[in-house]
Amino acid sequence: MNSQARLSSNVMEPLFLSTVTVTLAEIGDKTQLLALLLIIKYKQPVQIMLGIVVATLVNHLATAYLGASLDTIITKEYLHYLVSASFLLLGLWLLIPDKEEPVSNRFDHFGVFSATTILFFLAELGDKTQVATALLASQFDSIVYVTIGSTLGMLAANVPVLYFGEALLKVIPLTTFRVIAATVTILIGLYGFYSQSI
Repeated sequence: MNSQARLSSNVMEPLFLSTVTVTLAEIGDKTQLLALLLIIKYKQPVQIMLGIVVATLVNHLATAYLGASLDTIITKEYLHYLVSASFLLLGLWLLIPDKEEPVSNRFDHFGVFSATTILFFLAELGDKTQVATALLASQFDSIVYVTIGSTLGMLAANVPVLYFGEALLKVIPLTTFRVIAATVTILIGLYGFYSQSI
């Protein structure tokens, strides 16, 4: 493999897997429910979307940095098994529905963008997508591409909610989305174990 192809692989793999994994982890998640509640309340999709981008970039950059430091504590071989097992657990976690919480009014005086940024940042702490970002960063040696991918994944899951959320939920139940996301995430975990054994 020449250096250009290797560079392309080093960029595309963490970027693609981070985008797909976080998109799946976000389906039915409390931050996706938060996006739905924010659009119902404020009716300003662009401001909400910008708030999601800023909150995710800040939160996931710090998370990716911490996740990437795991390889200094755990050997690469054990880290691979830990990441694969974590994807299996994440897939099972996706099957547990998050509770819908009312949108706090205490940040309203900051405006829609700032309120969204603050609420999303706080909602992401300890969330499935934050855990997924840490796992991905521990697997790939690329904090930047994992952060970009996880942010794209948040947008991929939430932008349709901002524009079509209420209509989509009437056509396809959230439970169906959640089961599909969980299945794919579990398959990623199983593939991780399989690839290590061959």
